Amino acid sequence: MSDPALSYVHGASEQTLLGETIGANFDRTVAQWGDRPGLIVRQQGVRWSYGELGRKVDAFAAGLLALGLEPGDRIGIWSPNNSEWVVTQFATAKAGLVLVNINPAYRLAELEYALNKVGCRALITATAFKTSDYIGMLNTLAPELRTSAPGELAAAKLTELRTVIQIGAETAPGAIPFDTVYAAGGDGQRARLAELAGTLQFDDPINIQFTSGTTGAPKGATLTHHNILNNGFFIGEAMRLTEEDKICIPVPLYHCFGMVLGNLACVTHGAAMVYPGEGFEPLATLQTVAEERCTGLYGVPTMFIAELQHPDFRRYDLRSLRTGIMAGAPCPIEVMRRVIDEMHASEITIAYGMTETSPVSFQSATDDPLERRVSTVGRVLPHVEVKIIDAEGRIVRRGERGELCTRGYSVMRGYWGDEALTSQAIDQARWMHTGDLAVIDEEGFCNIVGRIKDMVIRGGENVYPREVEEFLYRHPKIEEVQIFGVPDERFGEELCAWIKPRAGEVLNEEEVRAFCRDQIAHYKVPRHIRFVDEFPMTVTGKMQKFVMRERMVEELGVREAATA
Repeated sequence: MSDPALSYVHGASEQTLLGETIGANFDRTVAQWGDRPGLIVRQQGVRWSYGELGRKVDAFAAGLLALGLEPGDRIGIWSPNNSEWVVTQFATAKAGLVLVNINPAYRLAELEYALNKVGCRALITATAFKTSDYIGMLNTLAPELRTSAPGELAAAKLTELRTVIQIGAETAPGAIPFDTVYAAGGDGQRARLAELAGTLQFDDPINIQFTSGTTGAPKGATLTHHNILNNGFFIGEAMRLTEEDKICIPVPLYHCFGMVLGNLACVTHGAAMVYPGEGFEPLATLQTVAEERCTGLYGVPTMFIAELQHPDFRRYDLRSLRTGIMAGAPCPIEVMRRVIDEMHASEITIAYGMTETSPVSFQSATDDPLERRVSTVGRVLPHVEVKIIDAEGRIVRRGERGELCTRGYSVMRGYWGDEALTSQAIDQARWMHTGDLAVIDEEGFCNIVGRIKDMVIRGGENVYPREVEEFLYRHPKIEEVQIFGVPDERFGEELCAWIKPRAGEVLNEEEVRAFCRDQIAHYKVPRHIRFVDEFPMTVTGKMQKFVMRERMVEELGVREAATA
């Protein structure tokens, strides 16, 4: 037995881990619940049973093989939420391809980096979404696409990319229409799929998710079937999901919140995946829950706030709601109470984790006391170990704060193509060092109390200041820049930039924002910009971002929100 006085917990469970691939698990779900609702996508009018979804997935997987893709090849997807995204997730798993999630908010510099970092051979892209002209950006990066034969791209800037598959009614020159891939595979490819089902291993890499990096560039967290399938399963278990459930998923699929907590939690339990729109819209979410009689709802706190504050909120009958997940950012206690009382989600849960751990390590239970659910992130998931350590690496006593480290099936294989960064994050004993400060109490409940790193969480998006700083240093008029977070009522935190212009240069806020526009994702563009002559520093020359933050808090008249 472990010492109960120390901050070490493990999810002892009689429930075994799933020892299979995502494809094998998906096939069992289709066989067991083929006639039940599988995927509902409101904006596309899609209402597929699991049987119909299974047929789509098999056809698309065979089509990908027919295009010349081989197990282990990386295939990117750059799209908002739609049925094609879901089909791609399961088809790539069955074909043994590594799905690379690309944030729909990415712009030119980020897209180029992501595709080249992991060597994507193929890219599935939407045509456009809101202000994002995906095909336009792709043609800017790879003008060769316009004149290349489909599947034979040879671009100077995107050296590995050969195939572009386009979602949408019209197809750009050089791209392959998504819907034609369904019919591309023949008997040979179907036979190859059946063969792969018996040879793919659950420890094979199946997914790369980019996380913003403290070193100035996103890192590709490499995840296996075993990582994300089991995490999705135990998340669903924590919510007590069954085939009778319908989960409304307004969170993005490119993020683990959508594809793991959403899709994999549903598929492992035969529950229906319900998508209210391409991106989050509070009204569409409320309408979807009411129309479909959804039993679960997901979101980051800002999403729930937007739904609760919508002027038409009272018009929609949400009494079908039972459970769901609020995660991705600190959860304001009063918001949690309102979700339970006014949205009727009496069994809503809180989850905590990080992309590198598949992602969830802690989750509250549906029957945890309300006070526990609004003030902690719950207890450790089954088969996961967690310890809280001090600066010397020693486990602290219960109730003391320290860095949260986690170990087990959920820890990623590593950062793609970067052994040095991987070894910094995962120690020799396979503990993943999260950089989060946490406290575990006598009953095993965990409270996240801060961050060792200066990461900013803006509306559920993780932003590492160093990445934004490195980008702004490219501006010819900027000598020095410091990025940090300041409290924000709507998003939890907003980015603030303190900029020291080069001698003799004049710079204004709009010029800085224009420099960022279309180059980095919108949520990384600083909301507050100040021009300074010097920065507060220690005697040893280290920047004191906490001093900058305190000054901005005072200047803006904002305060920290009460959080769980």
